[in-house]
Formats: sequence, C-alpha cells, structure tokens
Amino acid sequence: MKNVTDSFVSLVNWPFAGSFGLNTDILATNPINLSVVLGVLIFFGKGVLSDLLDNRKLRILNSIRNSEELQRGAIERLEKARARLRKIEIEADQFRVNGYSEIEREKFNLINSTYKTLDQLENYKNETIHFEQQRAINQVRQRVFQQALQGALGTLNSCLNKELHLRTISANIGMFGAMKKKLLVLFCRHIFFFFFFFLKKKK
Repeated sequence: MKNVTDSFVSLVNWPFAGSFGLNTDILATNPINLSVVLGVLIFFGKGVLSDLLDNRKLRILNSIRNSEELQRGAIERLEKARARLRKIEIEADQFRVNGYSEIEREKFNLINSTYKTLDQLENYKNETIHFEQQRAINQVRQRVFQQALQGALGTLNSCLNKELHLRTISANIGMFGAMKKKLLVLFCRHIFFFFFFFLKKKK
C-alpha cells in the first residue's frame, strides 16, 4: 500500500516535457485531471481493495461458521436437557403413582390385619367366657350333688342299720365315682378344645 501511494505521489510531482504536468490544486483541477487521478487510484488500489474485501469476507464467513457451530452445540445441549427433564418428569410421575399405590396397599393390609386381630380377640373372649361359664356350672352341679349326697347319706345313717348303711355308702361311692369320672372327662374335653383352638389361632 505504501509503494502504491509513493508511486502516485511521484507521478503527481514528476514534471513532464515542456510545460505539461498535473495540477495538484484540487480546486483548480479540470475534469481530465480528476479522471486521471481516479483511474490511477482504481488501477493501483483495486488489488489492495480486493484483498481487503476477501480478508473481510473470510473473517465474516469464519464468524458465521463459528456462530452456526455454537448454535448447533447449544441446540444439542438444549435437546439433551429437555430429554433429561422429560425423563425426570416421567420418573417422578411413576414414583408418585407407585408411592401412592404402595401407601394405599399398606393401609388396606393394616386395616384388614387389625380387623382380623379384633375378630380373633373377640372369638377368644367369647370362648373363654363360655368355658368359664361351663366350668362354673359344673362346679355348682358338683357342689349341689355333693350336698344332696351328704344329705341323703345323713338320712340313711339315721334310718338304716350298719350293714345296709355300709352297702348304701358303697353304692353311693361307686355312683359318685362314676359321676366324678364323667365330670373329669367332660372337663378334660373342654380343656383340650380350648388349647387346640388357641394353638390353631396362634398359628
């Protein structure tokens, strides 16, 4: 660029043969001098201007390519972030649904277990009450029987002789023993039924 400028300056200041030369006074120049100056500028400055424009064009193209690459990278990162967000939202919804279902199932199982336990306790209470009632009835019967037997024995003792008295006592003792065995068998059956039912419920 400096060489072109120097050549132009030397051309302007170089005196031609005779009185011919360029007038450097811009206000006093004629159209011919202006045309010559513009032609020289275009001729020598065309290459420099073309190089400047090419360099500028390359810089612009590089900037555009860099911007496009950055834009593509940003779009890819945005799509990945959106995909991760959708995945997280789906997992969160599934976790919320599964968690709610699990809570409802646990609540239902707890309620059922509580009702079953209450039913078992109610049955055990009723069976215990029934067993105690039967035992109380058997005890009352046994006492009444013993009192009646003692009263009958007392009456017989006062009315019968010794031999008859002994035979009557033996017969009553045998009858009492048989009754006692029956009561004992009945009592054992109740005890066996109670423990069998209790063990079955416990399992």
